[in-house]
Amino acid sequence: MTPAARSFRNDDDPMTERPHRNFYGRLKGKHLKESHKGYLDADLAALSPGDVGWEANPERRPLDLGALFGGRDVWLEIGFGGGEHMLHQAARNPEMGIIGAEPYINGVAMLLGKLRQAEVDNVRIHPGDVRDLFDVLPDGSMSRAFLLYPDPWPKARHHRRRFVTAEHLEPLARVLRPGAEFRVATDIPDYVRQTLEEVPRHGFTWLAEGPEDWRAPWADWTRTRYEAKAVREGRRPHYLTFRRD
Repeated sequence: MTPAARSFRNDDDPMTERPHRNFYGRLKGKHLKESHKGYLDADLAALSPGDVGWEANPERRPLDLGALFGGRDVWLEIGFGGGEHMLHQAARNPEMGIIGAEPYINGVAMLLGKLRQAEVDNVRIHPGDVRDLFDVLPDGSMSRAFLLYPDPWPKARHHRRRFVTAEHLEPLARVLRPGAEFRVATDIPDYVRQTLEEVPRHGFTWLAEGPEDWRAPWADWTRTRYEAKAVREGRRPHYLTFRRD
């Protein structure tokens, strides 16, 4: 599963000392390639969206998205995994700015490597907790958000850790402008159930036109490694689209 929508915690980093439950899996793989370490050292700082962390921005000053993206509309990807979808959308929509939050450092490094080969200038990366990013995004500043293959937390006692709970949906609704689109992809039927129950309770309308709509991918969709794994293992992907009211 992608580490989508998972908080970043590091006991040595003051920005992460927050009273939130973790809703992510691992933060780092068993081995980080030397080339990936090089990408992180050389490229990550230049692609930061600004002062997101608590140490650099304890007052929680809002990000200046106009200066960051030259007045373009901005999209948000909550947990971009290896970055395939985020890069696809950035290349397809150069008139948009895209911010991605991802705590799994190997995934961040993979995206940085892909960006070296891509001709895009509209991507910014926060290598950590999307909720810290929510704190510094202005109200109504995002025109689309993506939550793709989040950690399913399959045990019932862990369902409160899923992204589709009030703790996460309320700040998401705040930063999305009215009419903005929120896309959710998952291969877990119970995650579909919880998404359809919880998201409409927090200022969203499900845009399905018929009973099969939740099974059809979006026209601009590109397959991610997590979707490919789900299909390979016999799980059917589901695609849900919501509009911010």
